[in-house]
Amino acid sequence: MATRRFQDLQVYQLSEQLADDIWKIVEGWNFFAKDTIGKQIVRSADSIGANIAEGVGRGSFQENRRFIRIARGSLNVDARRAASRRVTQHWLRRAYTRNLLTSEQINAIKTIINELAPKLNSYLNSIGNVPDD
Repeated sequence: MATRRFQDLQVYQLSEQLADDIWKIVEGWNFFAKDTIGKQIVRSADSIGANIAEGVGRGSFQENRRFIRIARGSLNVDARRAASRRVTQHWLRRAYTRNLLTSEQINAIKTIINELAPKLNSYLNSIGNVPDD
């Protein structure tokens, strides 16, 4: 498998941007909002990049693909935590409905998500399709 630093992947960099933007927003919330919905959003967003990094660190294409699927799930449906459904988009909707996020914040986050989601799919499809160097 061709070795690549996860930090160099555009898909990872986008996941970092999403997680950092969400963190900055949640930091300004009151304790109750941070302790409930804030923790959920931060965990699900952080999980995306963490799984990309984990996948790159694995020794096989199959393992990398598995972790990218988990990362994709953290953005949409988190398969590892199905019981608690730490779903980034779900929690963002809840936060917006509860007036914790402004329209401007949602639009900025949606822009990143709309770029990240297809890039995760493309990256997943590309894993294993590159010959070893």
